[in-house]
Amino acid sequence: MEHYQKAITELKSLIEKYDNIVFFGGAGVSTESGIPDFRSVDGLYHQQYDYPPETILSHTFYTRKPDEFYRFYRNKMLFLDAKPNAAHLKLAQLEQEGKLKAVITQNIDGLHQAAGSKNVLELHGSVLRNYCENCAHFHDVHYILNTNGVPKCEKCGGPVKPDVVLYEEGLDSNIINNAIRYIHDAKVLIIGGTSLAVYPAAGLIDYFHGDKLVVINKAPTPRDSHADLLVQAPIGEVFAQL
Repeated sequence: MEHYQKAITELKSLIEKYDNIVFFGGAGVSTESGIPDFRSVDGLYHQQYDYPPETILSHTFYTRKPDEFYRFYRNKMLFLDAKPNAAHLKLAQLEQEGKLKAVITQNIDGLHQAAGSKNVLELHGSVLRNYCENCAHFHDVHYILNTNGVPKCEKCGGPVKPDVVLYEEGLDSNIINNAIRYIHDAKVLIIGGTSLAVYPAAGLIDYFHGDKLVVINKAPTPRDSHADLLVQAPIGEVFAQL
């Protein structure tokens, strides 16, 4: 406990000292808002689906079995009642204070923006945006939720696809380049709520050459040995104390 409190004190002083901080986060930031990591397979999952989540959330599966894709997507990927937690709120506050320059997230739930963060780079897109594959007409998340099977465009009748990056799909090059620039220029990089297992997103950390690397995660990550400050605890719990 003493070591934990010492780490919190050290993190506080880092945040006070620096004003070019970048945050890089993953699923662990959202799990504390009640959004389960889709990889955490529960008993219910096995009763309902014949394929692992990584297969269902692939471009190939989306094109071959769109009805099954949307059944999973509506059940397991949309959590519209979720509210920002202490981590989201603190990051928004730090941005407002001029200390945090960007949030780079692997999450697709829009909770950083809901908390008030303005400069959010969504590496894997957002469930809140959906576009017709034929005419590119925008549809909000409620439209997806309130349709059955494959959602059809209200303008042209074409299939509507979530603006999320599926397995086998490439990341947006503009977002990647911006993320690289922010990480490269940062003096402090805080990695939080991510196991750093998903590439190419996790590879962006290699561009950091600043002063202090902070890792906050419940489980070990490949970067723990490189961290100037390591806090093995839930990120919401840590940020609630800042």
